[in-house]
Amino acid sequence: MSLNIAQILQDDLITPMVRKTAYGLATTCILGAAVYAGYCVAAPEKHIIRQHRHPELNDQIEKVVDSLKITDDQLIHIMHILEEEMSAGLSPITHKQATVKMFPTYVRNIPNGTEVGQVLALDLGGTNFRVLLIDLRGNARVELTSKIFVIPQSIMIGDGRHLFCHLAECLYDFMLKENLLRTGICYPLGFTFSFPCRQEGLASARLTSWTKGFSCSGVVNEDVVKLLQEAINEKGINAKCVALVNDTVGTLMACAYKDPATAIGLILGTGTNACYIENLDKVGTWNSDYDEPKQVIINMEWGAFGDNGRLNLIRTKYDEEVDLSSINPGKQIFEKMISGMYMGEIVRLIILDLLQQELLFLGHRDTYGDYKTPLYNRGGFYTKFVSTVETDEGIKFSNTRRVLEDIGIHNPTYDDCAIVQHICRQVSKRAARLAGAGLAVLVNRIGKSDVTVGVDGSLYRYHPRFKRNMERCMETLVNKDVKFALETIPDASGIGAAVTAAAECRSGKGAAMVACVAGKPYLVNSIVSDEETADYEKINS
Repeated sequence: MSLNIAQILQDDLITPMVRKTAYGLATTCILGAAVYAGYCVAAPEKHIIRQHRHPELNDQIEKVVDSLKITDDQLIHIMHILEEEMSAGLSPITHKQATVKMFPTYVRNIPNGTEVGQVLALDLGGTNFRVLLIDLRGNARVELTSKIFVIPQSIMIGDGRHLFCHLAECLYDFMLKENLLRTGICYPLGFTFSFPCRQEGLASARLTSWTKGFSCSGVVNEDVVKLLQEAINEKGINAKCVALVNDTVGTLMACAYKDPATAIGLILGTGTNACYIENLDKVGTWNSDYDEPKQVIINMEWGAFGDNGRLNLIRTKYDEEVDLSSINPGKQIFEKMISGMYMGEIVRLIILDLLQQELLFLGHRDTYGDYKTPLYNRGGFYTKFVSTVETDEGIKFSNTRRVLEDIGIHNPTYDDCAIVQHICRQVSKRAARLAGAGLAVLVNRIGKSDVTVGVDGSLYRYHPRFKRNMERCMETLVNKDVKFALETIPDASGIGAAVTAAAECRSGKGAAMVACVAGKPYLVNSIVSDEETADYEKINS
């Protein structure tokens, strides 16, 4: 009986406590639900964003990114346009007005791997300038020594004479270090000059326009080989420029030294350009002989594709802003959609757009007032950042976080990193597909069953997905009965200048012969007997 009474008393004490606890929990839930509902009503857009922040699931982000996507049908249309622009550049009637200039290079002899000898080479194609001593050993073997020099911004936009004097000084420093000065030998030199030129001979070319951030005065329409040689002579350097090519032609020639199937050269770096081997009967602007070989390498200067507005159908507002803020508005439209000089800036502009739409970096709005951070400055998002971001795999985003820290975004969230990576991938994929479509035009035009493309440039070499995306695009657009391969040769543009001269040597043509015999005692006898080249063997001979 006493046990029953105790149990009842205990139950009577517990029941009020349970009721109070239940009432408390219920009240808390109701208040929480009310606060949550009020937040959703007060800020419905932010609530929706938090629910759908993953890039592929967020309609607002995809609307921005969709403007970068180009369908296969659009690419086929662009290919047809490029073919028409190429025809305009090759025709003497329309060449002057053509945007894709299709310059004949006067390089007709393609190497076969048997060329031998030493030659100096200068390689100017961007902010870095290289001097090389190249030894061609036959059987596709090459040995080289090189040094990189920086071109200061002040020289890139200053007086043209200062540019060529700077190049000569760099050459002097290199030859001094390699004990090549005052040896009694006038070393032949190949010049890789990677800017739009109107070639007038193997060692004569007039600059038509500056690109890649250069705007030196007094050089446009001048013979750049003559300007270089004058600067070399003023420094008393024992070297003679005997061949000029651009980096694209140099890449084709260097690759052909190892692979005879090479018929196309492509540069994807600070800028972009392509060249290919064309039959002379298709070159209406050709003004030299029609002897064998009846072919010539055409320097397309395809970076200017679209300068006449024919690519406006695929350009975005970001492309337009990049163009307007560049040093050459309205010029090099295709290049500005592809190359390394502009890719990072396109990404930066998209990031800023998403930020302004409150689709990105929501947790860091208190840090946005500092307009000195790289994110708010033109060029603040380097193209190398695009490559770095795209190397990230998994969920840690360690590389992406480091990049965002560098541009002023501290402690970014997982969603922030995922969105930035998504942007980078879409921008680089568009560039790769456009380049792939351009190459598909050339591979189909050449009409051979097996075509190798020599490719060089920092964007192609260092971006983790560019080659794969370009190949996938080409597999769709290249004729099914054609096999193609993309090959990269280290130091291709520099080696190509030497190989160009060596190929001329093999053909037995005059001055270029010295390019493959300088400094080779066991070949001197074969030079002395050539009256056309004997005057290049020694200074003042």
